[in-house]
Amino acid sequence: MRNCLTLGVILALLLQHPTEVRAGAFATEFTQLLNHGQMVMSYIRQGTQLSNELSMYAEQMRNGLALPSHTYGTINRDLTALSSIVQGGQALAYSLSNLDTQFRNTFTGYGTTPNRYFANYKGWATTTLDTLRGTLRAAGLQGSQLSSEESVLATLRTQAQSPNGAVRAIQVMGDIAEQQTEQFMKLRQIMLADLSSKQAYQAAQIQKDAATTAATEQFFTPSSTTGDSRAFGAGSH
Repeated sequence: MRNCLTLGVILALLLQHPTEVRAGAFATEFTQLLNHGQMVMSYIRQGTQLSNELSMYAEQMRNGLALPSHTYGTINRDLTALSSIVQGGQALAYSLSNLDTQFRNTFTGYGTTPNRYFANYKGWATTTLDTLRGTLRAAGLQGSQLSSEESVLATLRTQAQSPNGAVRAIQVMGDIAEQQTEQFMKLRQIMLADLSSKQAYQAAQIQKDAATTAATEQFFTPSSTTGDSRAFGAGSH
């Protein structure tokens, strides 16, 4: 009986041992899988972080890129051409270095010169017409420059619509501001030319009236003559 009981205990122990071995092996493998999973997740996080850093560096590099070239108009050449084209003939151009002297020589103010009225009138008319002609030439010159200015604006428009970094965007804005300044300078020049023509016309009208009035005054002012002690002149009898 004792032998049978001992044999049963041994058999029970033998049967339980493989189960414990298999359970321990399974627990070890599960732990290893968890460790591997954690390592994989760590690698994924590192890869994501690296990708973000690379994207950030790429964005910084893109933001730091400058424009390959700036877009400017031909403002110096245009302004020089405009200041020259209004100086034809006897025009009172705003760009003349001796504008004040020429104006005073042409429009002498109140007074008259005997037998010179028609010659003076011709000079006033010539000066006024030359000034008006210069203004029209200036307007025509600016009209011919519109095509090149439109080309500059088209380039700036393309650059503004392109995906640019921060530096390029700022540079494009600077180029646009430069173009606006150029247009204001041209506008000021054409306004000066227009003002010159208007003032020349007004000066001619005032000078004509002044000369006519001065001649009338001289005609009706009594003048004395020597000889027989009698005074003769317009208005004396």
